[in-house]
Amino acid sequence: MLKVLFPEIVFMSLLIMGCSGTTGLSIGKVSGVVTMDGQSLPQATVMFQPALGRPSMGVTDDSGRYQLSYAPGIEGATLGEHQVIIRTEIAGADGEPVQRKEMLPPRYNNNSELKATVLAGQNTCNFALSSK
Repeated sequence: MLKVLFPEIVFMSLLIMGCSGTTGLSIGKVSGVVTMDGQSLPQATVMFQPALGRPSMGVTDDSGRYQLSYAPGIEGATLGEHQVIIRTEIAGADGEPVQRKEMLPPRYNNNSELKATVLAGQNTCNFALSSK
């Protein structure tokens, strides 16, 4: 019976590893600081969106520092060019009003003009935003 199941077990294991989205994936670690008009920007969501594939996200702390996560337990972002989206809005639960309205101009989120290139290894991507 074991001889019959062994090929199926190997095939299923390879299939599961291939579907995880991380097999052979090249990721660079990304961190930085976000400021607005020279002041740290706390509790902002920073998202790196590649042309194809899954985005990476992080949230700034009280000092405006962030670190991106690609997936649970996987820090960083895929290598290459990314559109960067930064938001301060905090949505409410289903059917609830917004907890905090967007404070940033659309050029940083809905119509983001921010770009970043992620390379292998450690990347520092700082963003000095302006309200004007």
